[in-house]
Amino acid sequence: MSSLRNALPSRAHKERSQPSARKKFGLLEKHKDYVQRAKAFHKKEDTLRKLREKAANRNEDEFYFKMVRTKTVDGVHRPESEANKYTQEELMLMKTQDMGYILQKVQSERKKIERLTASLHSIDNQPANKHVFFAEDREEAKELQSRYSKSEIPLTIDINIPAHIKRKTDQSYKELEARKDRLRQLEKIYMDMAMKKELQKNGRKRKLTEDEIVCPTSEPVYKWRAERKR
Repeated sequence: MSSLRNALPSRAHKERSQPSARKKFGLLEKHKDYVQRAKAFHKKEDTLRKLREKAANRNEDEFYFKMVRTKTVDGVHRPESEANKYTQEELMLMKTQDMGYILQKVQSERKKIERLTASLHSIDNQPANKHVFFAEDREEAKELQSRYSKSEIPLTIDINIPAHIKRKTDQSYKELEARKDRLRQLEKIYMDMAMKKELQKNGRKRKLTEDEIVCPTSEPVYKWRAERKR
């Protein structure tokens, strides 16, 4: 009998909701809500206790090199700004490394496009199959030859391409277009980085106005002052 009682689904005991007189206080807190709130409270309490112990046991003569680069404002630590963390030479070196990585990606993408284009070109330029007629004897062969002249013999271009081959070919063309778009984006990024690198170099330069540009373009055009090379 007990096994039958255990097999039956047990009743779901629902917790009561907030009484109507206390609806202004929001939802009634359940036990699981209390457990979550208590864990968060004790976690903060333990953190504060450890910080108080660390402050009480600290060595007054303790010194860190970071103390030289930080300061306190109203009791709050303010680290030194890292805006000029790197020198101009270090920034130029990092930009050169980034440009080398982008250039490597451009060359890799070009090779992939060339291989994909060559494979699709070989598929498109495959020779069409010839329609071969079989005759029983010479008379039937002459009749077929007279019926179909050389220019009228139909070449059976295989229009009934299997679905999976056609699907793969379409996917290859889509991949080719996507790679071409990616190559254009990478080339634009490389040109922008090269321009920024040139602008960081020494030398007087200025941005040309629209009236001074011979070939109008959406990109900014700069002109450097001619300097004598020693």
